[in-house]
Amino acid sequence: MAEIVLRDDHFLVSQTNEKGIIIFANEDFVNIAGYSLSEMIGKQHNVVRHPDMPKAAFKALWDTIQSGKVWTGFVKNRAKNGDFYWVYATIMQTTSFNGEKAYISARRKPNRAEIAEAEALYETMR
Repeated sequence: MAEIVLRDDHFLVSQTNEKGIIIFANEDFVNIAGYSLSEMIGKQHNVVRHPDMPKAAFKALWDTIQSGKVWTGFVKNRAKNGDFYWVYATIMQTTSFNGEKAYISARRKPNRAEIAEAEALYETMR
C-alpha cells in the first residue's frame, strides 16, 4: 500500500471516551483516514491502527494517559483503503461534552528523520 504524506497544515484531532470509542473527529482526521464522520463516530480508535505498530507502544500510551499524564510520540496509522500515514501525536486525558472522562489526540505531520527514528525504535519492540 502507499504512504499518505500529511501536508504541513494538516492537524488531525479526535476525542474518545475512556474505552477508546471515537466521540469526535475533525475534518482533517476524517479525510486522511478515508472514513466518513458517521463511519468513525462510535468506532474504536484502533480502527486506524496499523499492524506494524507494536502492541507495547500502545500499552505504554494507554498506561500514560490513564494515569493522567500527557503522551507524545509517533504513530503509524492505516487508512480505510489500506494506505498508511505517520503522525506525531499528543494525547491527554480530558472531560467529554457530557462530563465523563475522555481522551483527546492532536496529531501533526512528522518529518522524515522522526519517522526513521520511530521505525527503528518500533522494530526493536517487535
